Amino acid sequence: MNLARVSGFVLALAFSAFAFAQETKPEDLVRKVTEDVLAAVKSDKALQAGDREKALALAEQKVLPHIDFAEATKLAVGKAWSTATPEQQKKLVDGFRAMLVRIYSNAIEAYRGQTMRVQPASTKSGANEVTVRNQYIRPGQPPVAVDYAMHKTPQGWKIYDITVEGMSLVLTYRAEFEQVMRQAGVEGLLKRLAEKNTATLPRSG
Repeated sequence: MNLARVSGFVLALAFSAFAFAQETKPEDLVRKVTEDVLAAVKSDKALQAGDREKALALAEQKVLPHIDFAEATKLAVGKAWSTATPEQQKKLVDGFRAMLVRIYSNAIEAYRGQTMRVQPASTKSGANEVTVRNQYIRPGQPPVAVDYAMHKTPQGWKIYDITVEGMSLVLTYRAEFEQVMRQAGVEGLLKRLAEKNTATLPRSG
């Protein structure tokens, strides 16, 4: 499972035809938006073929309501987050978001032919954090286990990390980001994100 595919699973959750109320259960949110993205891929040949412009436009329009990019970026940057100025923090969030959306626009065709199974989440009354366990299923292949780390915000439940077959998106990027920060500081990391967002992404495989 490559990193582009992991990022794609995160951003797949962004496609939703409507906004959910704050009291929506996290597993219901996951179930609905995953159904939406799989249905979108099934019915749209351009998305199946990896039309990046179309996928990017859809992701830009739909991703923000369901992903907490600020929290994801903070966790990915790690301890160095506190050394960044508010302006730098905003730039880091913008760069990280743009990178993930670009990766998703490249990987969307991977969802063709898949179905999914959402496991019931054990959410205690008043809990503000939960992990929703999911499986992506393709005929003839083993299920792919996908865990969504979510927390409750004033706008409802939002995703801030994902683990695919034991591989955490946040922790994977944290290792890379911490190395860049040690060598070149916050500005170096901003430069690295800018380079990733201007480079041509490889096709997913």
